[in-house]
Amino acid sequence: MNRIMLLAFLTIVAVFMPAAAQNGKTNSNKIAAEVRAVLNTQVDAWNRGDIPGFMNGYHRSTRTVFISGDNVTHGWQTVLENYQKNYNSREKMGTLTFSDLDIDIMSNDIAVATGSWRLKRANDEPHGKFTLIFRKTRAGWKIVRDHTSSA
Repeated sequence: MNRIMLLAFLTIVAVFMPAAAQNGKTNSNKIAAEVRAVLNTQVDAWNRGDIPGFMNGYHRSTRTVFISGDNVTHGWQTVLENYQKNYNSREKMGTLTFSDLDIDIMSNDIAVATGSWRLKRANDEPHGKFTLIFRKTRAGWKIVRDHTSSA
């Protein structure tokens, strides 16, 4: 009797495991596409000169963190105010591009995106790397931690 039950169990596992693995891959692909859409929306907003629209990619929380250079900024509102102060003209904003994107799905509600950023402006092209931690919120995928460096 035990052999029959073991054979039945192994048959069930053989039938359903590939489907479960495929569902996990499909979900990861869906999450990666949703995170990539947030980044694309940010680039579009930036290139329109819309800093509040760009900031929609961040979680509206006092716990949101932005790290750049030797500075750590806490809170969505403070990050917004810093962007508005430092990029107060279209000339300073330039044209933003993201490249070399890699999105790692940590769980159904956490993803990490790394990549390169570049601003094309009339007199310079600042650029660097970033690591973004995304969390799935009621409002969708949002950046909760941003560590950006300049080259």
